[in-house]
Amino acid sequence: MVPENGLILSYATILDVISGDRNEDQHVRIHGGKIVEIADEPLDAEGCEVIDLAGKTLMPGLCDAHVHVIAVTANFPALLAMSPYYVTAKASEVMSGMLDRGFTTVRDAGGADWGLAKAVEEGSIEGPRLLYCGHALSQTGGHGDMRSPGQNGLDQCFCCAGMGHVCDGVSAVRKAAREEIRRGATHIKIMASGGVSSPTDRITSTQFSDDEISAIVEEANAANIPVIAHAYTARAVNRALKLGVTSIEHGNLIDEKSVELFKEYDAWLVPTLSTYQALVKEGEAAGMAADLVEKTFEVLDAGIKALEMAYWGGVKIAYGTDLLGIMHRHQLNEFTIRSEVCPPMEVIRQATIYAADLFGMKEQIGQVAEGFLADLIVVDGDPVEDISIMTQPDRHLKMVMKGGKILRRAG
Repeated sequence: MVPENGLILSYATILDVISGDRNEDQHVRIHGGKIVEIADEPLDAEGCEVIDLAGKTLMPGLCDAHVHVIAVTANFPALLAMSPYYVTAKASEVMSGMLDRGFTTVRDAGGADWGLAKAVEEGSIEGPRLLYCGHALSQTGGHGDMRSPGQNGLDQCFCCAGMGHVCDGVSAVRKAAREEIRRGATHIKIMASGGVSSPTDRITSTQFSDDEISAIVEEANAANIPVIAHAYTARAVNRALKLGVTSIEHGNLIDEKSVELFKEYDAWLVPTLSTYQALVKEGEAAGMAADLVEKTFEVLDAGIKALEMAYWGGVKIAYGTDLLGIMHRHQLNEFTIRSEVCPPMEVIRQATIYAADLFGMKEQIGQVAEGFLADLIVVDGDPVEDISIMTQPDRHLKMVMKGGKILRRAG
């Protein structure tokens, strides 16, 4: 329970994610789920709970812009056959683990729906704030079509577990987009190229026609929500950017022209590098077919090169992971991989203020600042000096707060 007059976090070292400064001996009042006051001197604590942070680092809760919380297995055909009740129960474990790692807002890129988001919002399920797209839109034989070559029937039950909605033609994709918007989607996800986990497409393919993508973008624009696109190759990425997509997911095989287009269209890149390392090591154990795991090698080494090209080229980048099944536990490994290219403070920004901007929430989350939601974490140490602190929550993560409520607290 939050005390009637709120909570005070005293003697904190606040990490300013904009400047990179660490401001010591700060006192933060939290009330009504928000940060209402930050001061250099101790605050009036009458009627408040006071927690002395003793110089530990207070920073914004983390954001992951590409998750699949219902991906309780990497075997997507098997997922389609699971009871939605079972999948929901397992998804609650996935989201609880995300909180354990300090994530307070995540953007689902296919599978989660309004019901799961509402259960989290109401507190029935413990997890990060959940932004969702419902089912990702895919053409026949696209990255969201999980049928084998010999499986011809298409039985789409949208109340059951599953990632994709197969739709073809301008009328059908408009209707599919409108259905997800009707269900409250915070963004629309499309499959604009082939992928690793889909059984019948090629990573190098483009998917959906120009007219189909334009129709989806038009519907999303009408609803004031963005379109995000799964895409690997420069051909698929560049095309999607020109057609109005807001963010590219993965983008491992981009080129210099892609960098120019990202900036021209003010679009975002969401690399998901941790998933490829996890897939080559654990993909089969997680349930993915061996031939699909083999497809990972087409994009594995290119991912870090794409991040380097995008970062030095001035592309807007947000933190994403795209992990599946037992591999969700590697969510923080993205910090380690990205720090090979980006300075630690820049990776932290990608997981806080930049992601918040991508979500359209830059005035609500992503900073420790007055008026912002009290989505906060406390870590023991300075992650700007040592980014490995972010990857060891068992040792260094001391508190996780979402909307002013302490959900995790260590001694």
